Amino acid sequence: MHASQECWFDHEKLEVYREAIAFIAWLSALLEGTVRVGEVKDQLDRASTSIPLNIAEGNGKYAPKDLCRYFDTANGSALECAAGLDVLVAKGKLAPNQVRPGKERLQKIVRRGGACET
Repeated sequence: MHASQECWFDHEKLEVYREAIAFIAWLSALLEGTVRVGEVKDQLDRASTSIPLNIAEGNGKYAPKDLCRYFDTANGSALECAAGLDVLVAKGKLAPNQVRPGKERLQKIVRRGGACET
């Protein structure tokens, strides 16, 4: 999702949401070319999908506590993705330089989405 694209909903304007969508596109391309990554691939797919879905749903909440709960879940999913990339490196399925762009995106997501305090 590029900044110039038309936005239909408020969450689409959030930089953290756009970064999450960009991470999914990056991850999909990376995993398409990876041979047999097994369960980690499925877990990464679920966790990466959870990030923008929770950002979007949380952004629609009016109570700060509700918004923070969804953003906290999105952050947890981003950290889960970072760990999943580490697992793929540890198993020798990917090299550290291959996961670096994804880790950089995830770091931006965690930094931008972690502003909630309870």
